[in-house]
Amino acid sequence: MRSRFFLFCSFLLFFFCGPLISGQTPMSGSNDDGSKGAIEHVLRTQQEAWNRHDLEGFMAGYWNSTQLTFFSGAKEHDGWQATMDRYRATYASPGHEMGKLEFSGLRIEMLGSDAAFVRGSWLLTMPDGKTPHGLFTLVFRKFPEGWKIVHDHTSVAE
Repeated sequence: MRSRFFLFCSFLLFFFCGPLISGQTPMSGSNDDGSKGAIEHVLRTQQEAWNRHDLEGFMAGYWNSTQLTFFSGAKEHDGWQATMDRYRATYASPGHEMGKLEFSGLRIEMLGSDAAFVRGSWLLTMPDGKTPHGLFTLVFRKFPEGWKIVHDHTSVAE
């Protein structure tokens, strides 16, 4: 009986005091001050821009910096311009179609007040009926102008 009481007290001490020691309040992970909604808005705005065939509008969700990183197909593209060039060559050049983009299964995890990790799925419905799809992981940072993607790792299903 004494050992159960000790375990119970240890649990309570860890649960309530652990976050305080680390500088967090016990409920700090549940209140994101609207950041998750703002991040989802960036992604929905990108999706809408893509579906209007507005590549520049789509790219507005990315950090316009040489430090932006984009990983796809075992290749790394460094910088906003390299990412834009990749999208343009793959989807907006003659003989290529953008299709209709849909994001789903979004899971947004706040890493702090100015950083977030996002996971989800993407699906393109092409005019010829093909449906390329895959997964993505994104790192967002909050800048004075709003939330921007600073890292994108996108995979394509085989």
